[in-house]
Amino acid sequence: MAGKKMRNMLRVLVVLCLALFLVPGRAAAGDLADVRKAGVLRHIGIPYANFIIDENTGLDVEIMRLFARHLGVEYRFVESDWSSLFGDLTGKVTKVVGDEVQVVGSTEVKGDVIAAGLTELDWRKQLVNYSAPTFPTQVWCIAGSYFPARPIRSAGAIEEDIKAVKEILRGRRVMGKEGTCLAPGLYGIENVAKEIFSFPGSLNDIAPAIIKGEADMALLDVPDTLVALEKWPGKLKVLGPVSEQQQMGAGFAKDAPELLRAFNEFYAGLRASGEYDQLVQKYYPSVFRFYPEFFGQ
Repeated sequence: MAGKKMRNMLRVLVVLCLALFLVPGRAAAGDLADVRKAGVLRHIGIPYANFIIDENTGLDVEIMRLFARHLGVEYRFVESDWSSLFGDLTGKVTKVVGDEVQVVGSTEVKGDVIAAGLTELDWRKQLVNYSAPTFPTQVWCIAGSYFPARPIRSAGAIEEDIKAVKEILRGRRVMGKEGTCLAPGLYGIENVAKEIFSFPGSLNDIAPAIIKGEADMALLDVPDTLVALEKWPGKLKVLGPVSEQQQMGAGFAKDAPELLRAFNEFYAGLRASGEYDQLVQKYYPSVFRFYPEFFGQ
C-alpha cells in the first residue's frame, strides 16, 4: 500500500514538473535567439503620455508591434510601473545612491525590452543598453495659466535659458517625480526652490495636479507637456527649460546584444521608409515644430 502511495506521489510530481515546463513564455529575458524560440516579444511599458495609451494604442506600442512582426513572433504587452520597471527586465532590484546603482535583491524577469518614452539617464545606462534615439525630449517647467510669472524669453543659449527658469523657481513649491527623468535632483532645483516634493501618482496626472494648484509649478518632459497642452488648452503654460535636450530610446538587457542590434536595424528601416514619421505625426503632431533637426535626420 505504501509503495502505491509513493508511486502516485511521484506521478503527481512528474505532472507538476511537466506543467511548469509547458507554461507559455519564459521566466528569463533572452537575446534574439531566445525570443524567436519562444515565439513572443514581451514589451515592458507603463501607460504614459501617448507612448503607451493602452496595450493596443500608443507610439511605442505600435513600434514594438511592428518589431515583433519583423522578427516573425507574437507581441505581448507587459504593464509595469516606475518602481519595478528595470527589475522586470533585468531581474535585479536596485536603488540609486547618488550617481551609482546598487543591487539590493532579485525579482522575476517579465519581459525582453522596455519601451515607454524612456529618457536616457546616466544611472539607467548602468542597468540597460539603449537603442538608437527614438524621440527627442527635454524637461520643462510648467505652471497653471493663473501663475503670475511669464515664460522666459530665450537668450539663444540653453545655459542662459535654464538659469532664467531657475530664478523663477526660487522660493517656490516645485513638484517632480523621483525615480524618473523628472527628479528635481538631476537639475539642481533643490538649490533654489523653497520646497520640493515628489508627486505620488502617475506622470499623466502631474499636469492636472498643477491646474488644481497642488504646487506652484512642476517639472514635465516634452512629450507629456505636448499632450497636456492639447488636452487642457489655456490651462497651462511652459515657463522654460530646466535641462538640455535629451533623448529617449528602448532599453535592452545587457546580455541581449543581438536583440538590440536587430531592433536598431529594424528602426533604421522604419525611419528610412517614412513610416516612423507617420506614427509620430499620429501621436505627437506638434513635436516636429520643436525638434526639426531630429526628424530631419
